[in-house]
Parts: sequence; structure tokens; C-alpha cells
Amino acid sequence: MMCKRLLALLTSRLTAQTRRVLPRSSSSLHSKAASAMVTQMPTEMPDCDHRPVAYEGSSYEQILKTRRNHLTPNLLAHFKKPLVIHAGHMQWLYDHEGRRYLDMFGGIVTVSVGHCHPKVNQALSEQTAKLWHTTNIYMHPKIHEYAERLVAKFPGDLKSVCFVNSGSEANDLAMLMARLHTGNQDILSLRNCYHGMSPYTMGLTAHSTWRFPLPGVNNGLVHVMNPDPYQGIWGGSNCRDSPVQTTRECQCTVGCQAGDAYYNELEETFKYSLPRGKVAAMFAESIQGVGGTVQFPKGYLKRAAALVKANGGLFVADEVQTGFGRTGEHFWGFEGHDYVPDIVTMAKGIGNGFPLAAVVTTPEIAASLGQALHFNTYGGNPMASAVGIAVLDVIEEEQLQRNSLEVGTYFLTGLAKLQQRFEIIGDVRGKGLMIGVELVGNREKRTPLATPHVLDIWEKCKDLGVLFGRGGLHGNVLRIKPPMCITRADAEFAMDVLARAITESLPANN
Repeated sequence: MMCKRLLALLTSRLTAQTRRVLPRSSSSLHSKAASAMVTQMPTEMPDCDHRPVAYEGSSYEQILKTRRNHLTPNLLAHFKKPLVIHAGHMQWLYDHEGRRYLDMFGGIVTVSVGHCHPKVNQALSEQTAKLWHTTNIYMHPKIHEYAERLVAKFPGDLKSVCFVNSGSEANDLAMLMARLHTGNQDILSLRNCYHGMSPYTMGLTAHSTWRFPLPGVNNGLVHVMNPDPYQGIWGGSNCRDSPVQTTRECQCTVGCQAGDAYYNELEETFKYSLPRGKVAAMFAESIQGVGGTVQFPKGYLKRAAALVKANGGLFVADEVQTGFGRTGEHFWGFEGHDYVPDIVTMAKGIGNGFPLAAVVTTPEIAASLGQALHFNTYGGNPMASAVGIAVLDVIEEEQLQRNSLEVGTYFLTGLAKLQQRFEIIGDVRGKGLMIGVELVGNREKRTPLATPHVLDIWEKCKDLGVLFGRGGLHGNVLRIKPPMCITRADAEFAMDVLARAITESLPANN
């Protein structure tokens, strides 16, 4: 059964496990001026008529023991007392004790149409009853049906697809294709980017926190200045394609001076650090995800793509997090930058949590894979293809791209109002349901809020029933990338929780 999309403002009875009442606080933390106390109605966790089956698995203690003794230490759990999540339904998650949480992170931007969406579940169930796996040495209908559906979503000559299983695999393959097709070696990416953790893509990723000290990781890879209008050297008050802009001032009347300055820095890299006319590719996320929902100045990627192509290279759009309607206005994030890439990589929301990813490119570029044998055992398997088709169906039938635009814009404008109340909210940014809230210790200097304070707020939000993600180099950006089925009532509840968490986590005049 689908969740009721209502915000109940009046109620006479609450249950401890499925409803939580939050008094709206009119006091402000780090506020410019404390507002007068105003009596307001409490905001209640939106109701949901789904009731998960009772948990019958291992004890919490046994799970912790098994994790400690038998799982590799790179599997880090969120929160001081990690959650054991045993069930999910649309935008909701349930822990082993039956508590319900509003999922504002979507399994790291992976659950696109909703946890255990009934149509996707049905498609997978029907396929598993017929055929699980053959590998592509035999033809099966689903991969062909899905390929037709997927490439129909792309402009121009982007009509060839290779299916893989994860975003790292997709970007890894895109690197290979770019080098094979161009005959060139050097690949550029932006500082603060994240493109995966395979040995190949680890070098492409430009975060010290995601790097192992291994030889050859950076072979043929160049990281260029990140065009960040908020934390970067240059920025202004009208740089981003977003309902909310930075608080930085600028004197731009025509065009974007910050964008021009960042583009000039990119040109300098081409002049001094690369073989002239011999570039393989440049990769860019349409909005940086792991890096903290960083948006670029309008027009930057379009100009960057033209520069790369003029130097013999291909431009690769990483749509692992921004694809499939999440940004609202467009189905693909690159469309908001007004250019057509040569290669597009995608994962996460493509399968709503099922292991599925893809690389889409032109037939000419795809032909480079014919130079030698290349094979992916599970890529485009019958189950994954059936799920992918169902996800596309749900996005279209339930108008989730439109929902991302409408609810996301409502969310962003509401968070901007919270920014006016709380000095520690330095920046609100994003588009659709790809949102970031940067917490700062000093708004004027844009210094990151100290980690203990960030963790206190984050933990309090969890305790109050909302799960946010965290990102950015310093982990001080709340990442809001929920299932695209959320409602305005959900957004309102999440904002109220955040306001209360900020108010209760830090001293008022700190």
C-alpha cells in the first residue's frame, strides 16, 4: 500500500513507533536577531499506512559482533549507535525495533522511485520466475527491450549502451573507451569530484579522503580547479542554476565573472600541463555529489566541453547521482548545462537499489570496444534489465521528475528561510531533489562547522526521525537526496526536524 501523502496538523492520539510530534521552535541559534516567541501548531511525522513485518533476525549485539569480526573495516556505519534497518517502503525505513524514519538520503542517492516500490518488485519477481542469468553469450529479450527504452531518453547520437553493475565500473569503462577512441592518455577531472573507487577511477576522484597511497594511481590524470561559487576563490550572487544563490556579492551585469575566471584557469591547465591537442577526456558530475552538492557557474561545463573537444578529447558526463529526473527540470543533469556530452555514465537511481549501471555513447566511440575482447558477466542480466524498465515506467507514470522539481523547489526555498534564521547554515544549494546544506562556524569566512557540532545535529535529526546524509571534504554538508516520491509534507517535517536539531544541539550564543 502506498503512503498517505498528508501532513496532519491536528491529532488527538500518537503512537510512539510511527508518529513523533515536533514543536516548532521560534528561537534561533546563531541568529542575527532572536525572534519573539510565537505559539505555533506542532508538526507531526507524516503518516504511512504501511506496516512492516516484525523483525526476526539476529540480535543487535550479534550483528555488531559479526560486523567487527567478519566484515572488512572499510564498511563504516553511520551514527554513534548504528541503525539496523530491516524494512523499507517508499520514502520510509524501519529499524529492527519498529521505529520509522524518513529517508532523506535514499541509500546514498540510489533509491529513486521508492523503497520496495510495488511495480519494481513485481517486475523483478516475474523475471526471477522465468530467467535469472545467462550472460550475454546468449541473447535474451530484456536487455534489448531495455536498451531501446534507455537510449530513447538521450539527445543526438547517444544511442549505444554498455551495461555494467556500478558507477565505478561505468566510469572505469568510460575512461577506457575515451583512451581507446582518441589514442590519447591524459584525462582531466575537477578537484572535489567523486567518480568511483576502482583502481582506475580512484585516481580520477579528487578527494584525499578517498585515496590509497598506491603507485600509478594518478597516471595520466590531471585535477583542475573546482569552479565552486561558494567555497572557491571566485563566486557571486547569481552564478548557479538554482532557486537559491550564495550570499557572496558580485558586480556581474552581463555573464558571470566567476565562471569566466574559473574557465581561464582551465585554459591555463591546457596551456601548461597537457600535450597540445592530445587530450583523451574530461569527466564532470553535473552537480558534485560526494563533494557536497557543489554546483558550477552557469555556462562553465558547456565551455569546458568545447575546449576539451578542440584538443582532441571527449567530454564525459557523470550522471550517477543527477540522472533520471532527480534535478527536476531535466531528465539528465547535463541538459541543465546546455551541452551534449560524448559519453554518459549512470548508476544508482537507474536500478532503484538493484545492482545496475550503464555507459551510453555514440556508435562511433562504442566501436573502440571491438579492438579486443571485453566482457561483463552480469552487465544487463535479465533481472537488472527488468528492474531498469520498471524504474523508467514508474518515473513516467508517477511523474517523479515533475515531483522532484516541485517538491525540490519548495524544499530549497524553505531551507533558504532556515538559513535566514540560523547563522550556522552558510549555504543552501541544489536543484530538484539534489540538495546540500553547508554548516559553517563563521558565515563571513565560510569556515566549516566543527565536526563535533555537525555530528550532534546529524544525530539529533536521526533521533527525531529523519535520516540525512553528509558530504564535502570536511563532512559539514547535509546531503538531501531522498527517494523522488517524497511530498511537501515530508519536506516540511524534515525542515522542522533540522531546525529543532540545530536549536537543541548547540548553545544559543556560541
